[in-house]
Amino acid sequence: MIDVTFANFETEVIAASMTTPVLVDFWAPWCEPCKVIGPLLEKVEADYAGRFKLVKIDSDQEQQLAEAFGIRSIPTCILVVNGQPVDGFQGALPEGKVKEFLDKHVPAGEPLQAEPSEAEQALALAAEGNTDAALYKLHEALALDPANDDTRFDYVRLLTQAGHLEEAEAALQPTLKYIPSQLRFEALSQWIDALNFAANSLEDTNAIAELDVKIAANKRDFDARFAKGRILMAQGEWTAAMDELLEIIMRDKKWNDEAPRKVFIAILELLTPPKPKASADAGNKTAGGIEISGKSVTEQDPQALLVATYRRRLSMMLN
Repeated sequence: MIDVTFANFETEVIAASMTTPVLVDFWAPWCEPCKVIGPLLEKVEADYAGRFKLVKIDSDQEQQLAEAFGIRSIPTCILVVNGQPVDGFQGALPEGKVKEFLDKHVPAGEPLQAEPSEAEQALALAAEGNTDAALYKLHEALALDPANDDTRFDYVRLLTQAGHLEEAEAALQPTLKYIPSQLRFEALSQWIDALNFAANSLEDTNAIAELDVKIAANKRDFDARFAKGRILMAQGEWTAAMDELLEIIMRDKKWNDEAPRKVFIAILELLTPPKPKASADAGNKTAGGIEISGKSVTEQDPQALLVATYRRRLSMMLN
């Protein structure tokens, strides 16, 4: 928006209108409707991103220009194209009507792309490997909007992937009170539990080998199998973890209050490629570091195919 006087009228209106339509807003400081439409016009100018130029003329101070345009009441807006007034309107029109008026005259433009949200910017930083900056942005976004579950999920997931388990658990706590609980938050909780369990178990460098010995001696040693499955989950050995859990489910579906099934479903949830967001490229990794595809989930997507295969295997075991 530019304030125009008689001195710069030729340059800012006539000359400028030879390349871009110029909307001239005649107003005055004492005019209440002018105070309404003025900010609205500035917003519309920003929305149209250069498709027209907005200028304002104080009709009290520039009476010569007001008379030249035949202004009888304010606010009055005149559209100038190629040096000539082509159309106009009076009064404080609503935004939709202003845009309807402009669309009759200004050149068509590409739809404006929405600015990425703080959370989307954070995920982009995470994909680039800038975890600290991503966590800071997500923390700030969550502080501004604590009820945003999508931001909380991304924040907890990235904290977990980065090894900040205590912070992840604290940030996850509000979601564990939901009834019914959300599967994606239960999955994060299972992941954090597995990482804590593995951190304690792997103090013994021979933990996996010892578990394998127990399993070889007794295929129904479900405690050993479950422990191994959780350690494999913590290590990101997703398919090996699910294979171990399936061995338990196959032999005893109800063992330990169905804990193997719950962990298995959590892994599937963590592996499931998210739906792409329209306002940002999905990239090739989630904030959790699990390989995904930003494309729509199809059978041609290896990640989606893996999830679908193991869902079928679980279904077969439970039926």
